Amino acid sequence: MRARILFFFAFSLFYGSFFAQQPKNDSLKTIPHGHYNTSKFKQLQEELPTPNAFRTASGAPGFAYYQQQADYVMNITLDDKNQRIYGEATVTYTNNSPDALDYLWVQLDQNIQKPNSLSKQTNGDGPAMGYQPQKYVEDFMGKPYDGGYKLDYVKDTSGKDLSYTINETMMRINLDKPIPSKGQFVFKMKWWYNVNNYMIHRGRSGYEHFDKDGNNLYIIAQFFPRMAVYNDAEGWQTLQFLGTGEFSLVFGNYDVKITTPADHIMEATGDLQNPQEVFTKDQYKRYLEAQKSYDKPTIVVTQAEAEANEKGFSEKTKTWYYKAQNVRDFAFATSRKFIYDTQAVKLGSKTVMAVSLYPKEGNPLWEQVSTKVVVHTLKSYSARTFDYPYPKAISINANQQGMEYPMICFNGGRPKEDGTWSKQTYRGTVGVITHEVGHNWFPMIINSDERQWGWMDEGLNTFVQLLAQEEYEPDFQSRGYPKDIVEYMTGDQSTLEPIMTQHDLVHNSGKNAYHKPAAGLYMLREFIMGHELFDYAFKTYANRWKFKHPSVADFFRTMEDASGMDLDWFWRGWFYTTDVNDIGIKEVNQFVLTDEPTTRVKNMAAAYGMPVDQFPKMIHLVGKTSADYKPEYESNTNPVENFQILKDYLDKNFTKEEQTNLKNMKYFYEIVFEKPGDLVMPILVDIVYTDGSKESFNFPALIWRLNENQVSKVFPSEKEIKEIIIDPKEITADVNLENNFWPKREVKDKFEEFKSKQ
Repeated sequence: MRARILFFFAFSLFYGSFFAQQPKNDSLKTIPHGHYNTSKFKQLQEELPTPNAFRTASGAPGFAYYQQQADYVMNITLDDKNQRIYGEATVTYTNNSPDALDYLWVQLDQNIQKPNSLSKQTNGDGPAMGYQPQKYVEDFMGKPYDGGYKLDYVKDTSGKDLSYTINETMMRINLDKPIPSKGQFVFKMKWWYNVNNYMIHRGRSGYEHFDKDGNNLYIIAQFFPRMAVYNDAEGWQTLQFLGTGEFSLVFGNYDVKITTPADHIMEATGDLQNPQEVFTKDQYKRYLEAQKSYDKPTIVVTQAEAEANEKGFSEKTKTWYYKAQNVRDFAFATSRKFIYDTQAVKLGSKTVMAVSLYPKEGNPLWEQVSTKVVVHTLKSYSARTFDYPYPKAISINANQQGMEYPMICFNGGRPKEDGTWSKQTYRGTVGVITHEVGHNWFPMIINSDERQWGWMDEGLNTFVQLLAQEEYEPDFQSRGYPKDIVEYMTGDQSTLEPIMTQHDLVHNSGKNAYHKPAAGLYMLREFIMGHELFDYAFKTYANRWKFKHPSVADFFRTMEDASGMDLDWFWRGWFYTTDVNDIGIKEVNQFVLTDEPTTRVKNMAAAYGMPVDQFPKMIHLVGKTSADYKPEYESNTNPVENFQILKDYLDKNFTKEEQTNLKNMKYFYEIVFEKPGDLVMPILVDIVYTDGSKESFNFPALIWRLNENQVSKVFPSEKEIKEIIIDPKEITADVNLENNFWPKREVKDKFEEFKSKQ
């Protein structure tokens, strides 16, 4: 029995106060109050939906996973003189769900432009910064802009009118009988609407007018009534379109004919079926040549041809015919001002076309930059997720725009009138093209619900964009680095929301949905998970959910399942709260060695009524400021020579040759880390020695699991420490750098000095 007690005494000395004395509660009136689990490491089961046959606990689609399909055959006419779109569509809706559907919901996003739309009614921002004359007349002089859909009819295939109810930007089609599981329903619609001048009325599509030559440049999207999503997670997604939360859409096949003035040049979602009919003979020849040009872009429509088209204003028309398979949406751009260049890109065994269309006002910047950036983005994103599956990726130059659709995106960025551009314009152009082309993956293929969770497409895409731009150009000024989100996170809490907030309820969408999620993913990759684990898990998520509808839980669960890491603490803190990270150095204590019994040993011996000499002989660390410290301990800087018990152990277990390879620590430091911030985060610390050398340490976030306020680590060293720095590369979004140094230094000067040495 006595031997067993001695064993536990020894154990406690090595591993902490195992037998720490608990204070006695002599008063029965002092009743402790219990509490729920408030640990930062509490699991997320309460927040995430219960796994089921549709979506598994691993984050993968379940055996019963389904998604609906909506196929469109459309005939569209652009009236350039009156800036109108006329359309007819036949929609085949396939109900792959296990449920019978009593009605269908259709999105009427153009209704956001109606004079008294819900978006305008709920806008509480007060007066605009300024009003163009047209907007002033519309808003204040009784002549509002006549926007929104004008529905001519909604019919079944026999020509019978279908009952429908319009609720702002949503339309419910009332069915005579339910669509059974695995059944189909076909209906037809005819409509028209006035295309908005987006430079005046804003919006994600519309036209830009050029006063100098009288032409319009059209970027047309949300131009047809689109089926809403019905799924296992929410049923019908019927959140109204208010302008911020984007789109929740159904995959399907498209057969689309678009009639424009004969002198227009167009690009659109899908494969062009009749290039020989819509291009001139020379343009068609260049179009074919470009499909074999992998080294540089081929100009299909030259600037000279575009400038000639600008002057024509043809009264004739032509029809562009496109087919697209398995896409969630359709968009197009058309103008007589367009220059057109394209280059072939090899991705695996497939050739993809990188395409750019731009007016002469975009040159020479766009001819030099756009297609080059599209090519790079296709390669970079493909390497991190999966090879781009569509036949082309199109970049359209549209002033003050940044919007994406399957295979096509609208991007701002233009030089000055003299053809020059600033570094800011260049970086902005590269950035918006990379970002919008990248949206082909998030959410065009990995089809998350943008109306609900904007960060699932914007945040993930901004993160991959950051990595792509690092590859494109060293030191490219990207958004999404952790240090760039600090100012936002330390702002007024009344205007901050957790990332996990429905998109229309967020004050600052750019920071909340783009930058903060990207910064979080960057931290996961750089120091929480590491590149290998993160990249594998991220690619697993992308491949599991391509051409499907992932949820937030599917992303969180896949990242954990594929990496073998518990990240619930990170999702909870970074995504579900507005907590901040602040880790600092509270104090640094220096220790020396002794083999004499310390006060701690003596107190434990006394507590159990045992002689000190019955405790095992050990080597102790004694703080220089403790009661046990004696000046002669300073001479014990060579423990191998000064402590016989250590020499005996080494001689018994190691050869002389092996002993020469062992470290002989001479300095011992205890660093006490504090955490004034509410987030838990790994501790990244650099130790700089007096000889100028440096060691870096990464202590996982779990170091805070038993004490979320303060933890200590002992650092043995053969060299004396000169300096200690927390988060030297500023990659943990630490909001307070003043406590990151020992000895304490001026923050700005010290960081600049340290970074200059990296």
